[in-house]
Amino acid sequence: MNNGNRRRYNKRARASRSYKVRYDRILAVVLVIIVLIVILTSCMKSCSGDSKKDSSSSDTATSGSTEGSASSSTIVDNLETSGTPVTHTVTDTETEAPTAPEFTLETHAHSDIYRGDLVLVNADHEYTFPEDDANIAALSDLIDSDCYRVSDYIIKLDTKVIVQLNALMKGFYTATQNFDIVVIGGYRTLAEQDDRYNSGSSGFKGGYSDYHTARSFDMGIFPTDGLSSSGYYAPMGEYAWISEHAAEYGFVERFPDGKEAFTGEEARTQTYRYVGVPHAAYMKQNDLCLEEYIDLLREHNNTDPIEFETDGKLYQIYFAPADGTGNTDIPVPANKVYDISGNNVDGFIVTVTMN
Repeated sequence: MNNGNRRRYNKRARASRSYKVRYDRILAVVLVIIVLIVILTSCMKSCSGDSKKDSSSSDTATSGSTEGSASSSTIVDNLETSGTPVTHTVTDTETEAPTAPEFTLETHAHSDIYRGDLVLVNADHEYTFPEDDANIAALSDLIDSDCYRVSDYIIKLDTKVIVQLNALMKGFYTATQNFDIVVIGGYRTLAEQDDRYNSGSSGFKGGYSDYHTARSFDMGIFPTDGLSSSGYYAPMGEYAWISEHAAEYGFVERFPDGKEAFTGEEARTQTYRYVGVPHAAYMKQNDLCLEEYIDLLREHNNTDPIEFETDGKLYQIYFAPADGTGNTDIPVPANKVYDISGNNVDGFIVTVTMN
């Protein structure tokens, strides 16, 4: 090869190397661009997917919330409008409302107004000693002698009254361990009351004393230590338990303070009268003596009774006037337990246990 040819060959070789270098660089740049495009595309797809997921999740949540609200509303609507009965379970804090009484008629003779736990006896209303009004027995034969005492063997009361008195005194003794209470008076015959009236020890003639009912009695306090003073019962200290709880057993103070104009007798704390639990509780709560209570009841018939709840029991109490010329048809509930008492004046008092 001559020099000219060698120079031409070397020149071509340099040009070839130069072109190879440029192609390599171009190829490298192209590859880098391709890689960048691939990466960017991938990122864009990823971001787009996440955005769609977020949007989808948001839409789903919104849809779920909306559907939940719609579902709730539908349930409520169904409960309100569906004809299908809904079972209701009564919890400890709920009580089913008692059904209203369905009334029928019960016939009573006029003489029945003189019998019952709510007969009113005072200077204006004579007790006629009706047969079978009271089941009279000696208190000493039935007394709960572990809880209280009786002053003698001749004191008598109605047997139902004795049962309730035993329960009252057992409650008192359990609460206080006190054995100082003594019953010092009870049922009086017509002759016994006349003797008291004639001697000046009572302002009531025979026939006009509440003791005739065998539902009234007197109490005294006679401490067993033999050292303390004794006397008529008064609600002082631990003895106040009796006054506070007597109504729970059906007893009321017969001649309460401030009621002299109604009772016609001086107030005293030792005389108690059995009238029955709902009546005693109502009288105590409303500060009524027996005379006031009998008057109040005349304002309530079977369609507008007194409704009263005590110790978890609901009662309806109403008055039925007696027919002065013969028998009386008294409206009484056909589907409830009830009791009827005369008031010894002009009618009947019906006490309905609602539950």
